[in-house]
Amino acid sequence: MTPVVRPTFRELGVAAEIADALEEDGISGAFAIQERTLPLALVGKDLIGQARTGMGKTLGFGIPLIDRLFDDAGVSELDGTVRGLVVVPTRELGIQVASDLTAASRNVRVGTDGADGASDRPFAVTTIYGGVPFERQIAALEAGTDVVVGTPGRLLDLSRQGHLDLSHVEVLVLDEADEMLDQGFLDDVRDIMSQTAEPRQTMLFSATMPGPIVALTREFMNRPVLIRADLEDARATHVTTTQTVFQSHKLDRMSVLARILQAPGRGRTIVFARTKRQAAIVAGDLAELGFDVGAVHGDMRQKDREDSLNAFREGRVSVMVATDVAARGIDVDDVTHVINYQVPDDDKTYVHRIGRTGRAGRSGVAVTLVGWDEVTRWRAIDETLDLGRNDPPQWFSGSPEFLAEFSLPEDIRDRVGSPRKVQGAASSTAPAKRQSPRNTRERGRDRRARP
Repeated sequence: MTPVVRPTFRELGVAAEIADALEEDGISGAFAIQERTLPLALVGKDLIGQARTGMGKTLGFGIPLIDRLFDDAGVSELDGTVRGLVVVPTRELGIQVASDLTAASRNVRVGTDGADGASDRPFAVTTIYGGVPFERQIAALEAGTDVVVGTPGRLLDLSRQGHLDLSHVEVLVLDEADEMLDQGFLDDVRDIMSQTAEPRQTMLFSATMPGPIVALTREFMNRPVLIRADLEDARATHVTTTQTVFQSHKLDRMSVLARILQAPGRGRTIVFARTKRQAAIVAGDLAELGFDVGAVHGDMRQKDREDSLNAFREGRVSVMVATDVAARGIDVDDVTHVINYQVPDDDKTYVHRIGRTGRAGRSGVAVTLVGWDEVTRWRAIDETLDLGRNDPPQWFSGSPEFLAEFSLPEDIRDRVGSPRKVQGAASSTAPAKRQSPRNTRERGRDRRARP
C-alpha cells in the first residue's frame, strides 16, 4: 500500500514562527483532521470537528487559534485582553491543552514597544480550573493574557467576580463538547458563549454529536463546516489497536494484571478503574509488587495529580492507574497498552479509554478484564460497537491460553521487585500497604485452619 503523504504545516499556510516551534518538537506533517481543519480555520470559518482522542485535534484548533490572534487576521490587536478561549471538561485536559498551545506559540512575540515597532512580549496562555486557590489565576489575568484555557465552573466563577472579561473573546473553542454535556456543564457552556464577542470564530470538537450539542451549534455558530478526518475515523476504535477481552475472576485479577504488565514490548500503560477507591487500591497493590506506578483520581490533591501525570509523561513511571475523568489529562501518543481493570460503564467510555493507545498511527493493545458479574454489561458494549467478542473466554493468570496471548513464560510470577511508593500519592491519601489478593486469600485460609 502506498503510504499517505501529509502536507506540512508550512504548506498549509501556518505562520513560520508556529511551524518552526512544531518542527523543533519533531512535528512537521499534518494529521488528517489538521489537514482538513487548517485551511478553513485559518480564514476564520466556524468548524465542527468530529474526532476521537488521539487524532490530533488539539493542534487542529490550537494552530489556527494562535495563528489568527498573532497575525491579526480580522482579530483585534493583542493588548493583554483575553482574545482566545478554549473551554474543556476537566482540569487535566486543560493543563495538557495549555501546554500544547504554549509549546506551539513559544516563538511568537506580540505587542509593540512604541519605538521601532518591535514585538516586546511572548504570546501568553493562562490555564483556569478549579481545585486550586484563585489568587494565582487572578494574578495571571490581571497581568494580561492572550488565551485562556479553562473549565466551565472556574471560568464562570472568575467572570462573575469581575476578574475575567470574556466580552473580547473573538476565537472560541469547545473541546470534547460531548464530555461537557455528560458532566452537566452544558448550561455553563451556554452562559460562557453568550458572554463572548460578536462576531467571533467558534470551533467545536466532539467525539459524538448528541442532540443537545447539535442544538448548541445551531444557536451559537455561524454556518459551521462539519469535518471528519477520513473514513477510518468513522470506526469506533483505532484500527491499529489489538483488542483482547476475557473473563477474569476478581480474586485472580491482580495476578492477571501484574503478569500482563510483564508482556514483551509493554511500554507506557494506562490501567482504568471504575472508582476512585479502586484506582487507589490497584495502584497500591502494583507498587507493593514492585511496579513503577502512578495514580490519578479525584481523591488526590491537585498537586499530587499533576506530579503523577508529569512522571508518566516524562517516563519516570510506566504505569498509570486512573479513573475516566482524571485520565482526560493523559495526552501521550506512545501509550502501548490500555487495560480495563473492570468493564467500563458503556460503549462510549470504552471507546474513550482504548483511544488512549494506537494513536498517531502507532500500534497498541487494549485489554478488558470481564468479571463474572459483568458479562451482561460487556455484551451490551460488544453489540453496540459490533466487536464480535460477545462470549469472552474464561482465563486465569496461569491458563495456557492467557500465557500464550501475552507471550509470557510458564514460570512467571506477580512480583517484579521490592515494594515502591505510588507516584503522586500523598501520605494522607495513599492506600494502606496491602498484600496481593492471592496472598490475602492464602492468609485467610491459614486463619480458618487454626483450631
